Amino acid sequence: MLTRREALLGSVLTAVAVAAVGPAPAMAAAKDVAGLPREKVTLVAPPFVHAHDQVAKGGPKVVEFTMKIEEKPTIIDANGTQLNAMTYNGSIPGPLMVVHEGDYLELTLINPDTNTLAHNIDFHAATGGLGGGALTLINPGEQVTLRFKATRSGTFVYHCAPGGAMIPWHVVSGMSGAVMVLPRDGLKDEKGKPIRYDHIYYIGENDFYIPRDEQGKFKKYDSAGDNYDDTVKVMRGLIPTHVVFNGKAGSLTGENAMKAKVGETVLIVHSQANRDTRPHLIGGHGDFVWEQGKFANPPAKDLETWFIRGGSAGAALYTFRQPGIYAYVNHNLIEAVELGATAHFTVEGKWDDDLMMQVEPPKAIAS
Repeated sequence: MLTRREALLGSVLTAVAVAAVGPAPAMAAAKDVAGLPREKVTLVAPPFVHAHDQVAKGGPKVVEFTMKIEEKPTIIDANGTQLNAMTYNGSIPGPLMVVHEGDYLELTLINPDTNTLAHNIDFHAATGGLGGGALTLINPGEQVTLRFKATRSGTFVYHCAPGGAMIPWHVVSGMSGAVMVLPRDGLKDEKGKPIRYDHIYYIGENDFYIPRDEQGKFKKYDSAGDNYDDTVKVMRGLIPTHVVFNGKAGSLTGENAMKAKVGETVLIVHSQANRDTRPHLIGGHGDFVWEQGKFANPPAKDLETWFIRGGSAGAALYTFRQPGIYAYVNHNLIEAVELGATAHFTVEGKWDDDLMMQVEPPKAIAS
């Protein structure tokens, strides 16, 4: 059983080790950004994304975010299975943060004293040792502020990385999210023509590893640290018990389905901090897809299924042409149907028979 003291001590020792990589980038650069305008942004829970400009207005600025770490039990399926979740801002995945290339992202990360473990954040979008992980490691009752320059556009994962086996344990307990760095002049197609979106949705895919008891039933634990030993054993088998979107099987279906109208263009940002995945929109396509998530590269066109590498985020843009319910799945269909990786889009509008129609309804086979 992992005690709070052991968990904190392990993280602190890791922090000491990674600090040996080199001195922290000091405050010397602060004067270079002191005169820039600042914008405070309030984060929102996925699949929604905070308000932002698709094309930057003016020059670079410092975009300020505040994010609180929350350890809490979370139900992850219709059977009441409990995950002792570790979260950024209370959601799985953590919120999507949007800035423009050349902006500075400044995050204040808070670890309340009601938590039991040390946490940090590793930004794949950042330039610097461990993505800021060594500079943001905080114990319960502490907070830290990190700033980095968004030097390249695209979608990027962030996740907790306190060291050793703590890294995958924190990630598969829910501690990941994404950053989107837009080009200053907005998204472009393969010919450099501007493209815009009417809606943006953020889908974070998670693999969970819930231990079972002697009877095969999923176990429950009192606090985040109590399940460490059992969970690591399941993790090392590399077979998840759940693969879900946004923290829970069915989290983006029914009343929680994402919404659009015929003729509207939707940008879907999809991240997976731990495993490869293959998003597919049943009945639709990826009109433009940045599989690797980097907007400096021309998008692929007209994809049926796209590939998101573990530890990365990608983006796909689609203009809906028919009304109805569209299933958005991980096209490992076992994971979609059996383990939970399915979401829905509910699209309103007029049906176009030219695109699809039932020529004859079902009837008895003609003799």
